[in-house]
Parts: sequence; structure tokens; C-alpha cells
Amino acid sequence: MVGLEKVDLKAIKLEKGYVGEGVQEENRRKAQQAEVRKSGTQSKRQESEETRSLNALSTGQSNSIVLEHGQPPVDDSGISFASTICPAPLCRQFWKAGNYDDGLNSETTLQNGKSYLHVHPMFLHSNATSHKWAFGAIAELIDNAVDEIQNGATFVIVDKTLNPRDQSPALLIQDNGGGMDPEAIRRCMSFGFSDKKSKAAIGQYGNGFKTSTMRLGADVIVFSCHLGDRVMTQSIGLLSYTFLTQTGHDRIVVPMVDYELNTITGNMEIAHRYDKEYFMSNLSMLLQWSPYSTEAELLKQFDDIGSHGTKVIIYNLWFSDDGNVELDFDTDPEDIRIGGDVKKVQANPAWRTVNEQHIANRLHYSLRAYLSILYLKIPETFTIVLRGQFVEHRNLVLDLKFQEFIVYRPQAGGCKEAEVLTTIGFLKEAPHVTAHGFNIYHKNRLILPFWPVVSYADSRGRGVVGVLEANFVEPTHNKQDFERTSLFQKLEGRLKEMTWEYWDYHCGLIGYQVKKKLPPIEPPQDSSPDMPNCGKMKPVTLNHGMPSGGKTKPVTLNHGMPNGGKTKPVTLNHGMPNGGKTKPVTLNQNHHSVSVKAASAAGLSSKRKDRGDLNTFERMKRQAGTRADAHNLEIQSLSTANQLMDKETVNLIQENKKLHAKCLEHEKRREDLDLKVRQLRRELGDVQQEYDRLMVELTSLDTVKEEEHVRT
Repeated sequence: MVGLEKVDLKAIKLEKGYVGEGVQEENRRKAQQAEVRKSGTQSKRQESEETRSLNALSTGQSNSIVLEHGQPPVDDSGISFASTICPAPLCRQFWKAGNYDDGLNSETTLQNGKSYLHVHPMFLHSNATSHKWAFGAIAELIDNAVDEIQNGATFVIVDKTLNPRDQSPALLIQDNGGGMDPEAIRRCMSFGFSDKKSKAAIGQYGNGFKTSTMRLGADVIVFSCHLGDRVMTQSIGLLSYTFLTQTGHDRIVVPMVDYELNTITGNMEIAHRYDKEYFMSNLSMLLQWSPYSTEAELLKQFDDIGSHGTKVIIYNLWFSDDGNVELDFDTDPEDIRIGGDVKKVQANPAWRTVNEQHIANRLHYSLRAYLSILYLKIPETFTIVLRGQFVEHRNLVLDLKFQEFIVYRPQAGGCKEAEVLTTIGFLKEAPHVTAHGFNIYHKNRLILPFWPVVSYADSRGRGVVGVLEANFVEPTHNKQDFERTSLFQKLEGRLKEMTWEYWDYHCGLIGYQVKKKLPPIEPPQDSSPDMPNCGKMKPVTLNHGMPSGGKTKPVTLNHGMPNGGKTKPVTLNHGMPNGGKTKPVTLNQNHHSVSVKAASAAGLSSKRKDRGDLNTFERMKRQAGTRADAHNLEIQSLSTANQLMDKETVNLIQENKKLHAKCLEHEKRREDLDLKVRQLRRELGDVQQEYDRLMVELTSLDTVKEEEHVRT
């Protein structure tokens, strides 16, 4: 069993004006400094205390999910802690921090005939291992702020702060959204509860806050202010892996306190819905295990939040294998980096710099680069502030040249699931960059950045990048991959085909040898009034002095004809003896070549007795070739004109798709602004009502004062 650290704890009187001013609790502090009692006694005491906590929860009086166990009642509220040692986890490396033994046998609590399962503290760590990447955990917390845009959020701040106990670095994430009331913050700290009902919301599982915060650091404290129904509340919650492991708990305990604004006095007071004894029990745990040792310091954290918003501070950040903090705040004062995660790119020395500085590489170690592409679209009214500087949004589609737009319609069970527009092209730096792959978003959130669906050989696929939003497939819990369903596998196969097709037909645009040529574009049927029957020629038969029954193979003329150059055979029979047979002569003027298939020389010498007949045959063949050449020039000119017209049509279609996408973007922005206007009107109405109420109170107070003045 792991006991409490022996620290120098000293009771300090709170400042005036804050809850809990008064008596010191030295006896209680001495009890906390003693070792945790034997496992049997501890388990019974925890079960007894949790029974009381569950009873309190049923009456709406519980301040935490499970209260700290085995502590005597509080005489008064004036407790704070001055510790010479800042509590820290026993192991500072995340992937090794899950190995601890509480020495207790977790049991199921039976209350009123119902079983209550306990969540062991080790689950906090194992649950957080779903995040392999620290930036993925930070993105989860920013998603919560982005989801608050519908509640009026206009910014989210990501910055470094300091733990006042030991000046160690901590991570700050703060937004000005709607905030959380006492019930909402309890759901946030619990497992599997989600208040996000909107289809556009990114979060949905009710687990992201716990996994992300515990992946970044051992402890997190949350401050949230909420204004609703003309009641302003301030709530504080602590999820501390350090506290749970060092006190030997066998279940998760989350201390929480709540305050409400007294509109008469204008001061924050203990929320009336909770018993004062439980409030003080939770407050004492907060002051001992959080970065703030006094209640005044706790409440001071609300000063820059205002009437609504949430502040999350993650401290005791995890270390990397080299013994340094995993999040690097020092290399770039305007960025947060992952130490030691800079990847060297294998490329031509002349191209190495452009590859290393490309966003496809920088996003792996630079939070600023990753956040710039984290969302496909972001409202102009919302900003991400990293280390005091705005993060400039980057649309990856604008990084592509020679763009093509491909519509993909996934199907499952014979039913169309969705219609996805994929933009594909070469990176502007191609062929100097080796990056390739697809950037797949889900509900506006980037899930797979530069996902390499193909492993190219001989540079095939080099620099080919696509962007799409796939809302028909579901992401995994850590939002860094998709569930490997049949729909996703079909999508992967189609993206591979897109990559190969685009490369094979367009690689010549960046200096590579073209492996395939685009198929000829057929002109409209009515494009050539001089060509009846859609350009299909009737046979032209030239029989000059052929005896009855003369047989020949057809002579075919292909001159760039429309509809695949289909013609009837042109047969040249010039005085051939009865039964004379020849192999076909094919004139393929579209490819500027004449291929004569092999003929039987012996047959010709034995059957062609008349030299004049042979000369006549040659002369007629030249005449037919001359007429074919003249006709071929006419057809080629028509085909070239039609191809130019079709190319212009394709350009117009692409331009139309771009304009349509812009219209959709403007429409979405208009909806966001309309929502913002409605929210502001509601808030203005609430403020007006509050103003009217205060004016009525002021009038009544003036009346009372006048009456008292008259009496005197």
C-alpha cells in the first residue's frame, strides 16, 4: 500500500471575504499525515463513506463522484495548505505510470439491494493510452471549445502557465463558451456522459476529456463559470492521478466545489444545494492536491474567465524517455513542440529543406502547424490563440495545383450512403516534395493527415495529395483513425484508384514521362452537319473490270472519325481475276501511318498475269488515298475544334464546382451569424430583464429610504 507523503502541512487562515474564514483544523491535518490504515479497515471505511456519499447523491448533496473516505466532520471552513513539497506522481513517464498496486481488494458496494461498480484509478491511465500522440490529446480539448461556438465562443487559448507550488510548466486551455453548471461539470468528470446532441458536434462519446487530460499530465483542475436562468455559478473540479495513487484509493475520487452569485450582496457564496460539511471536505482536498494552496488563489482563477467560460489547467506534465517534459515550450516561444520528434526527410540534398519545412512533416512536431489544418473550415468569428499569437487557418486545397474534382458515391447494401467531393492535385512544391496522401476530415475535423493510401515505386504517386470530408464513416475514439468497416475499406480502395489514375494521366505536368494518355473526347452528335449518320461512312466500292465472283478483303480508312472512327469498308477491286483474294490494306491516317498487312506474294505473281491490271490497281489505290487524305484533314480540324470546346466545358464545370463550394461556405457562415445574432438577442433580453428587476429593487429601496427619512 502506498501511504501519504510526509509533508509539512500547516493550517492557515483564509483571507477575508472568502468562504471558510475561521477555525484551524490541526487535528484533521495530523490524521492526514498518518499512514493509510490496513487494507481491511480501509475498505470497510471506504464502503461506509461511499454509502453516505451515495445517499447524499440521491438527495442532491454530493460534491464529488466519490468523496474522500474516513475523514472526520469539519468544524469550520477555514482551511488552506502550505506545503514545502509539491505533490507529484511517483513515475513521471506516461507509458510507465500505470504500474502501481494499491494493496486493496476492490469490492462491489451493495446499497439498497443494488450493486455499484467502482472505477479503479488505474483505469484513468489505461483509458488514456488510446492517445498515442500528445497533439491528438490537445486536439480533443480544442474540439470541446469549437463545439462551444454554438454557445457564443469566439476564441480558445492554448498556452503555457506555471504551477505556483514549484514553478513547473503546466498547460492552459481556456475558452469563452457557455461554461458548465454544477451538473454539467460532474457529467464532464464522469465517464460516458455527453451533453452534445447536435449532429455537427465533434465530440460524441463522453470520454475525450478524461483520456486527453490524463495523457498529457498526471493531474488536471477545471474552472468553469456558467450564467443561465439569471443564476451565475462557479465550479471547480480536480481529477488527480497523483492524489489517487499516493493516498492508495481503490476507486476514483473527484473533489468538486460550487459557488453561486448572491445578487443582493454581489458576492460568491457556497451553493445552497450542497451540505457545508461535504463542501469543506472537498475544498480541503482541492487545497492540498491542486496547484493552489488557498481558497483565495482558487477563486482568483475566475477573474479572467468572466461570466461564462471554462479554464483547464493540466499540471505534472509527463516526461519523455530522455527525462525532459514531453511538451517543449522553450524551443519556440510562439509554439508548443514535441521534443525529439523532428523527423529528417530522406530526399535529394537540394530538396531536403523544402521537405523538412513542408507542413506534411512539421505537423508531427509543431502544434501551430497541426492546428492550422485541424479544421476544414472555421468561422471568421472564432480564433485559436497559441502562445499569445493567432493561428492562421490553412486550407490544404489551396496548396494544390492542377486540381481535379472527383465525386465518390459510397454504397452499402445497395443503398447510396453519401456523396463525397474529393479534390486531388499535385502539391505546389512538386516534384521537389516527397509528401503524398489524402487528408480526410470528419465533421470538419481532421482525422487522417496526409494518409498514404499507396506506397509508390519509381516515384509513381509522388506529390499527389487529396482533400475530402468523409462523414459516412466513423472515427475511432482518439479521432486519429477511422473504424475499419467495409465502407472505409471501399473508400481506401477508391482513393488508391484515384491516385494511380491521376498520376498516370498527369505526371507529365511535373516533368515525369506520361504513362497513359487521356482518351479522345467525342464531340456532340450534331457538331458536324456535313457528316450524316453521326459520322458513320457507308461503304465505297470500286469495282473496275472485276470478273464475276471477284473476292477481296476490305480496305479500311480510319481518319480521326467521330464515334471511334467507325466506317464501312472501302473495297478496291480492279480487274482482279476470278476468285482473286488479297489481305486487307488498312490506312490509319489518324496516327499518320499506313500499315499494309502481309499479302501472299506467290499468289499475286501467279494470278496477276496482266501488268496493266496491276498498274490500274496501284493508280486507283493512290486516288483513294488522295481522297482519304483530303477528307482526313477536314475531320481532324473538326476533332480539334471539338476537343477545344470540350476542354472549355470541363473548365467551366470545375469553375462551377468551386463557386458552388464557395456558396455553401457563405451559406454556412450566414447560418453561423444568424445563430450568433439570436444568441446575442437572447442574452440582451436576459440582461434587460435583469436590469428591469434591479431597477424595481432600486425603486423599492428608494421608497424605503424616503419612508425612513420621513419617520426620522
